[in-house]
Order: sequence, then structure tokens, then C-alpha cells
Amino acid sequence: SVGEILKVLKSLDLDKSTLVVWTSDNGAPRRNPVQGSNGSLAGWGYTTAEGGMRVPCLMRWPGRIPNGTVCDQLATMMDMLPTFAEMANAKTQLPVQPIDGKNILPLMLGHPGAQTPHQAFYYYRLDQLQAVRSGPWKLYVRLGGSGAGSQERLYDVVKDPGETMDHADDSPAIVKRLNALADVARQELGDKGKISAARRKAGTVAEPKAQRLTRD
Repeated sequence: SVGEILKVLKSLDLDKSTLVVWTSDNGAPRRNPVQGSNGSLAGWGYTTAEGGMRVPCLMRWPGRIPNGTVCDQLATMMDMLPTFAEMANAKTQLPVQPIDGKNILPLMLGHPGAQTPHQAFYYYRLDQLQAVRSGPWKLYVRLGGSGAGSQERLYDVVKDPGETMDHADDSPAIVKRLNALADVARQELGDKGKISAARRKAGTVAEPKAQRLTRD
């Protein structure tokens, strides 16, 4: 399918001026039979483990994105909206309410020293905050109860994307800092069973009407 898209862009003489982004929405899920692989990443799709959240992303923009470059900075699909708005010089058209995405154009263009614009990234499963990442560190927060999720776990997911070495006991300062960031998320976005007053309401359209689309 990607090949067909690129073929059409070339036939229209647009292939050298068009940004093409290829990515996925989540990691391979745990099903029977197994579908796909998450390689060395921990866990499966539809979880907040690295294997469920990290996805491949390829970008092609001749003359703008340097050939053969690799970016290992933290970015998210939520960044596409503000990034495309920046590219189109349409920042004033963004929602007036706070949005979760950031402009990652400097990362895409390979600007020297460009860093992730995210101070923190929050791992939610439905409406439950389960983990927070800042820099290389990812903290699984306490979810209450007993068994899985009852203890904090801390991983350096840059060096250890398989989440095999828990540093929670030997890095209390990092645990404290990430827990503080988690509290910010709970206040701004809410947590399981608790809706934040700052959470944005879903958009609505008054008296929506269907329109028939025609093709020339």
C-alpha cells in the first residue's frame, strides 16, 4: 500500500515535496496464534509495557529530512497535530485549550542538539495512569491492591527496553521525582475513577447534518 501511495505521488510529480510518515498504533498483541513480535521490548500490545507503547516510525521528506538519519528522542503520535500546524504556518488554528502534543519538527529535520520537547510522558491504560517516563527513566506507579501493580518499579528504558532491571530500591530520588510528575498528570488529566476538573470536554456539533459527497 505504501508503494502504491509513493507511485501516485511520483506520477503527480509530488514525491520530492511531500512528507510521508509510516508508523503503527501499538505493539504486537499477545494472541493465539501470535501476531508479530516486539523484539527486545518488554510486554505486548494493549499494555503499558514498552512493547505495547513503542512503535516503528519512518519518515521520508526529500531535501528536508537527512537521508539515513535515526532519531532516538521521545516523541508520540499526539505530536503530529502541532507539528503539521507548524509546517503549514497554521499555529493560530490550533485549539485554544491545552493539547498534549508538541512540535517535533526540529527532531524530524535533524537539528543539532534537538531534544524531546516532553518533560514527561504518561502511560495510561484507558483512564488509569500506570506509568510515567522522564528522560530515560520509566516508573510504574502503585496501582493499589496486592500482587501485580502493588509495588513501584523503575527502569532505564533507554539501556533496558526489556524492563529487566528494577532500580526502584536503589534510586529513591528518581522515584520521588517521577511520582511528582505523576501527581501533575492526575491533577490535569485525572486517574481511574477520578475525573479532573481541568480535563477538556468532548467537542460537539449543534444540529449536525449529513452531506452528500460527489466526485468529478
